[in-house]
Amino acid sequence: MSDNRKYTYPNRLSIVRFFLDAEGVRRNPIPFHARYFDQLGDSFSLKIGWSKHIILSRDNEIAQYILQKNQKNYHKSKFQSVYLSKYLGKGLLTVDGDFWLKQRRLIQPAFHKQKMNQLVENMNYTIAVELKDLEEEKAIDLFPVMSQLAFNVVAKSLFQLSISDEKLNRIKFIIEEVQNFLIKEIRLPHKAWWFSLSGQVKNHLELAKENNSIIQEIIEDRMASKEEINDLLNMLLETRYEDTGEGMTVSQLVDEIKVLFIAGHETTANALTFTLHLLGRNPEIQQRVFDEITEIQFQTNDIVEQLQKMTYTNAVLNESMRLYPPAWITDRQNVADDTLAGYHIKKGTLIGVSFYELHRNPKYWVNPEQFDPERFLGEQKKQSMQYFYPFGAGPRMCIGAGFAIYEMCLAISQIVKKYVIKSSTDTVQFNPLITLKPVGVEVSFSKR
Repeated sequence: MSDNRKYTYPNRLSIVRFFLDAEGVRRNPIPFHARYFDQLGDSFSLKIGWSKHIILSRDNEIAQYILQKNQKNYHKSKFQSVYLSKYLGKGLLTVDGDFWLKQRRLIQPAFHKQKMNQLVENMNYTIAVELKDLEEEKAIDLFPVMSQLAFNVVAKSLFQLSISDEKLNRIKFIIEEVQNFLIKEIRLPHKAWWFSLSGQVKNHLELAKENNSIIQEIIEDRMASKEEINDLLNMLLETRYEDTGEGMTVSQLVDEIKVLFIAGHETTANALTFTLHLLGRNPEIQQRVFDEITEIQFQTNDIVEQLQKMTYTNAVLNESMRLYPPAWITDRQNVADDTLAGYHIKKGTLIGVSFYELHRNPKYWVNPEQFDPERFLGEQKKQSMQYFYPFGAGPRMCIGAGFAIYEMCLAISQIVKKYVIKSSTDTVQFNPLITLKPVGVEVSFSKR
């Protein structure tokens, strides 16, 4: 391909406008993205320097192309592969190419539906323990409660009997500290020199190292004990590479477990918080969920069978994740020049897809701001699923999607069966970090 080839990009956002908005974008990019989409179309571009191009899109054609149709030409950007891997190591979330494929093939069987079914009893019990001391008859900040619940479900599913509360709390603290600093590094690249000079980078790398040590100790204790316990750690220890017949090294296990902690707890906590808020704002929908759960539990005591029958509860969850997708944005960079939705783009173009905006794009959704679970029932569901990315899409779709759905359905089932939920919050506030984090969502729980 000629070096003189003319590249074309979507309507361009002024670099002056970008810098004028930079501080507001750093705090919360979503309102600015919405304004730019309204002004410039479903995709817009930004040119930085002489040759660096960025595209941000809410176009389904672009999402499908980079995530599915031509995904081999679109690798994770350095935001994910460099910044994240510095603290998370080389797990499924941060690696690309042949090594990613090898790891995905190795780990995928541990998340097969039959394996997940084996974890359900333990998940249900952990959720019940977490909800036992739920404050009643007063408005509470919901996210910390759901965060603790989701974290413990992941922890107990990973390490059923192998971890003390002290170690668990330390892992949770480190994950939150490192993520908050990571966001600062990504959004304030011009302050990289200060983060390094002031020792902040070093401090957070030390925290990440401490996290590694805690998880490594748990793994080595399990390996030494020769116990076979029905948890994810045991499933991961049993996996074997096809070519060598060997299992993962301890250091690789540590990296994959860190990814499962981060990807598996905060996204679920976010989705549960938004869903319970929406149920608290829509009592008629909440009643339908209660009716479905009551009917299902009358039909069968088998928890897996109950989960399989929760059609309406699943629709509620899907509609909640449409409005507030926990993983609200993704990005890729093209390995080679390409033609994308009619644009001829240069190798190394950074492409972001805002699932938050795609899920609200009036081109694909009728009354997109309205909470309507009917979108995910019957014939409507087929249409909706074409434009729905709560767990990404394509080969890199979230490996733990089934785990997350089970956990959220079990949590909603236990809460709605026992409590009437009322939301004290009119407008949802959130902080778009690596995930879409709810802020100040208050609900009250009253016994039925």
